[in-house]
Amino acid sequence: MTNHKTGTRQEWLEARRNLLKKEKQLTRRSDELVQLRQELPWVRIDKEYQFETEDGQASLTGLFQGRSQLLIYHFMYGPDYKAGCPSCSAIADGFDRSVVHLANHDVTLCAVSRAPLQKLQAYKQRMGWTFPWASSFGSDFNFDFSVSFTEEQQRRGNIEYNFREGNISSRKHEVDPNGAAPEAAPKITAGTETDWATYTREAPGMSAFVLEDGIIYHTYSTYERGLDDLWGMYKWLDRAPLGRNETEFWLRRHDEY
Repeated sequence: MTNHKTGTRQEWLEARRNLLKKEKQLTRRSDELVQLRQELPWVRIDKEYQFETEDGQASLTGLFQGRSQLLIYHFMYGPDYKAGCPSCSAIADGFDRSVVHLANHDVTLCAVSRAPLQKLQAYKQRMGWTFPWASSFGSDFNFDFSVSFTEEQQRRGNIEYNFREGNISSRKHEVDPNGAAPEAAPKITAGTETDWATYTREAPGMSAFVLEDGIIYHTYSTYERGLDDLWGMYKWLDRAPLGRNETEFWLRRHDEY
């Protein structure tokens, strides 16, 4: 017997219509946030970044692939990882079918990680992905966009992530060497074959850029829960009867279930 509230069809319809009003409010608010996001000031990028791609060396301009807009997913795959982050891998599972639509709307979607290109290509083949994935190995790119940290930063707690500095981030237990790793740490790091400190020197995020008159501008970045909308499977779970129902770390790479 279920412990959840039950009712008649008419009671369900009344409750559903009340919920619909709130959903519409959220939709309108989301539209307003999209507008505010697009109204952020653009920041000119003058620094030269170099990446390794399957087509050879490329600058940040090269990652645009001839289009005017670039969306980069900061994929957690550090130089010492043996495989990509399982959470980032779950997000990336949804990229391939979006890439073609975005490309035909003047937008390039590309993942960027610090691991050497050879590692990224091998993992990409394992996962069966085709989206563009560039290596920023040896570049300041990940550090400049606050998704990679040095051992010294980690040791001192001198971390800036999700627009917060020091140890006040919700990742405190991850970047503070004196903080206890979460209970799920062994499950999370098992597939990457790293210790927790090494694993958490990388962080997830996404950044947007525009190329106008030969000049690149940074327009937007988001991290942590700001990435939720990119997880297609979470949007389905949010509509399932039990929701996300996460009592422990449950994600696996799609070939590990």
